[in-house]
Amino acid sequence: MILFLALLFVAIAIAGFTALLIFWPLALVHIRDRHPRIQETLGPGAFFKPAALGWLLRRGYASAGDRNLDGLATPARWSLITILGGLAMAGVLWLLSELVA
Repeated sequence: MILFLALLFVAIAIAGFTALLIFWPLALVHIRDRHPRIQETLGPGAFFKPAALGWLLRRGYASAGDRNLDGLATPARWSLITILGGLAMAGVLWLLSELVA
């Protein structure tokens, strides 16, 4: 049962990854078109760049004061949190299953 729940958390992380693939590119295109200073900060190829993902997790987009950017980046942020949380919980449950068995 523990490994089933761990697998369920992996599925939740995959769902978060799917949402990230939808919203993060849209947010990056919006940044490219309307916020050149943020684009310079993130640099080229920001899609899977750890610094850009950290910027997303820290809500760096909130300083822009753009409601449209908030509407695109907030779901991307929550999907990234879902990925990290799902994988962390799956890892914890896997370790628990190793200890119990």
